[in-house]
Amino acid sequence: MHMHKIISPYTEITFCHKQLRESLQAKCNVEQSVLITDAMIAELYPALFEGYKTIVLPTGEDQKSLTVLESVVSQLIEAKAHRNTFLIGIGGGTITDITGFVASIYMRGISFGFVPTTLLCMVDAAIGGKNGVNFGLQKNFLGTIRQPKFILCNTLFFGTLPDNEWSNGFAEIIKYACLFDEPLFDELLLNDIAFYKKYRDTLEDLIHRCINWKNKIVIEDEREISSRKLLNFGHTVGHAIEMIYNTPHGHAVSLGMIIACALSERVTGLNEKTTGQLVHLLQKYNLPTNLFFDTKSIMNVLKMDKKRNDNSIDFIILENNGQPKIKQLPFDIIEQILESFSYASYN
Repeated sequence: MHMHKIISPYTEITFCHKQLRESLQAKCNVEQSVLITDAMIAELYPALFEGYKTIVLPTGEDQKSLTVLESVVSQLIEAKAHRNTFLIGIGGGTITDITGFVASIYMRGISFGFVPTTLLCMVDAAIGGKNGVNFGLQKNFLGTIRQPKFILCNTLFFGTLPDNEWSNGFAEIIKYACLFDEPLFDELLLNDIAFYKKYRDTLEDLIHRCINWKNKIVIEDEREISSRKLLNFGHTVGHAIEMIYNTPHGHAVSLGMIIACALSERVTGLNEKTTGQLVHLLQKYNLPTNLFFDTKSIMNVLKMDKKRNDNSIDFIILENNGQPKIKQLPFDIIEQILESFSYASYN
């Protein structure tokens, strides 16, 4: 198998092919570590947590809140965590976000690492140093940019990954294909989730490829001043859909990418066949392409988005596959497009 080298000046990113527990112990001292996970992972993999101080949170995106953050800090104080304590988040994006945020602020900052357990977390959420919690309907409104010391990947977790989470992860993979990697787009068109489940070596190669794309952008622009904004393709409207309708992240991003392409058709003259090809690909990976939402509710969330500039917002559109562009779009143009899509279906 050809393995892409993982490039990161910030974080040691490795794939673990031996016992995960042994790999984890080699990274940090058991006595000085606190693991943070969710109830599902704790139940499925109890041997991983034996001997560690562990904080177990309920499963779900609604855990990304200030209330839960306060609870985790209280539990760390109770566990006598200090400045040399190492936090390790074992779970999906919710767990890595909370772990990174807590580690960034606890005693003004302690070290941390991640063990991502979902496809989405491996290819996106765990990478790049963004850590945060939601506030009201605003996704990741409060947070920090601080890099983990390590990210330890192991596809053993995929043996218990629900079908819905496979689709969630592939939404982010499709995003990278649209932004940077036309050959990847073509590869995804040839295959499907069942193929990648069967051929794990090919799946790992795919994960490496996506990690490298994100790392390349983060190295160029860690603080999201310029090129890192491109990674928001599909996320601007997608985050609003996710928060208002409690939609899984990847499913919301799927809808957001379709809307971004519709805006691109108007603003850059993107060929509608390109949008159609994306819709076909999203459907192939069991992602939704039916758009049912209330435009006014979406616009209310967008007008408080972190990326807004008075009466406009930084929006990622496509000139073609592999040719993304950052464009400040007035809210009224976005609203017009949303109105035309608020009850639309692609088949």
